[in-house]
Amino acid sequence: MMTSVAIPPKPVLPRFFALIPCAGQGSRAGAPVAKQYQPVAGLPMVAHTLAAFHALGAELAGIWVVVSPDDKTFTEAVPAFGGIGDCLLKDGGATRALTVRRGLEAMLADLDDGADAHDWVLVHDAARCLITAEQIRTLIRACTDDAVGGLLAQPLPDTLKCGRDGRVTATVDRSDKWLAQTPQMFRIGALLDALKRAGDAVTDEASAMEAMGLAPRLVPGSAQNFKVTYPEDFALAEAVLSARAKARHVRSSSSDLISESHMP
Repeated sequence: MMTSVAIPPKPVLPRFFALIPCAGQGSRAGAPVAKQYQPVAGLPMVAHTLAAFHALGAELAGIWVVVSPDDKTFTEAVPAFGGIGDCLLKDGGATRALTVRRGLEAMLADLDDGADAHDWVLVHDAARCLITAEQIRTLIRACTDDAVGGLLAQPLPDTLKCGRDGRVTATVDRSDKWLAQTPQMFRIGALLDALKRAGDAVTDEASAMEAMGLAPRLVPGSAQNFKVTYPEDFALAEAVLSARAKARHVRSSSSDLISESHMP
């Protein structure tokens, strides 16, 4: 009589989720409507942000957007949101950290389309509307096999000053300084635990992980991936998006001409 041998199940590959905290009011932008809904290059800012993540298609298991409980603008601003893998959560908090934490908790609690603690989440600012799909893929490739996770960032290009009362008090060595960007990519369970321990005052996910004694990976990003914050930032974002649209049009027109030249 043959003895059956138990075959261990194949390990389940982790999935990748995006989480967009979209509950901020953007008071520094100086506009009556939250800045993520202000138009840039013909579309609300958050629509550009989501387009970059939607461009990854099936590479992402889901895209979660967390807005404030009284938000009445998102569905009007992004009417196409709501397809397969899209989830809108109206449970944003008073701080970014609280909004992200509630989003992660909801992702893990969702029995239908939810995530596992071992899955990855890419948290991205709604106001970083110049992010591209390729930059997101760069972060995923760099961090998939990392024990901690990481974030897009850029080495500080300018001289950094400390100041008080409108006067310089010191010049800071910039050789090891980086500008933190998003997305920031970590395991869902580890990030949720870190945020619970760090409290709601942390301004990004990497800070919460650092407070746990961990060292997130720095993945070089792009200067164009800046956070639209002040009124003058909108003009710059508009110029970048318009230039990209023009470049796409030129490439498309060139492809059409090449195709036509090869027609019999």
